[in-house]
Amino acid sequence: MSSTDLRTALEHLGFQVRSIAPLHGGDLSDVFRFESDHETVVAKSGQHVGIEARMLREMAKAGAPVPAVIAATDTLIVMEHLSEVPPTAQGWIEAGAALRTLHETQSPQNGWTEDYAFGSVKLNNRPATDWPSFWAERRLLPFAELFPDIGSRLERVCDRLPELIPHNATNLLHGDLWSGNLLFSTRGAQFIDPACYHGDAEVDLAMLHLFGAPPPAFWEGYGEPASDWHARRPLYQLFPALVHLALFGDGYRGLVERCLVPYL
Repeated sequence: MSSTDLRTALEHLGFQVRSIAPLHGGDLSDVFRFESDHETVVAKSGQHVGIEARMLREMAKAGAPVPAVIAATDTLIVMEHLSEVPPTAQGWIEAGAALRTLHETQSPQNGWTEDYAFGSVKLNNRPATDWPSFWAERRLLPFAELFPDIGSRLERVCDRLPELIPHNATNLLHGDLWSGNLLFSTRGAQFIDPACYHGDAEVDLAMLHLFGAPPPAFWEGYGEPASDWHARRPLYQLFPALVHLALFGDGYRGLVERCLVPYL
């Protein structure tokens, strides 16, 4: 969305726009900071941001720190602006505690009430009969047809899921928790850009370790994970690795291969 189109959309929502400036919003959305009535706010446009707004509100209900949603349509979300600060040990402790709070929120079933997408990668969030079925049918097997060269290996991994991961898992997940979606602000650690659903809390922990690792202070706030969680980490990292392969190309094929190897 251009700044001119954004100004028109914001004015239609009742905002008096004084200035607009683009912000870095990742690869799949447009994000702007704008001044309105002496207040600085953030606008994000995209095909699925209306769903994101509902996810942020659900996370807030669970007690997780997220930017407040001021207004939203199907394709535009207006949120409070958060002033970023460098991460500190205390900030990481707060982040860990906040993620634990999010994960303590349970649901009667896995999945989510709405489907979602990462760009062209569609996410079927319909609940499955159990967690291994959800991870297989909703997250891994859709890539078997897209990448025939690894399709048979994905199927073999999915056949083993009942012995590898919990039968039932319904923790509230951020769903895309890489370090760029954890913002340290003057108000403390904040979660942004969610892709929520209910499942195994280790999904978020695995994603947080996909492109690095949080410092020990994070675990002070979160608490100790299961002693054998490392055995499942590549399995949960396999899904975001496949998403990156689909969206950004063969540069991520090696990451997919590394995630597959422990289970074949």
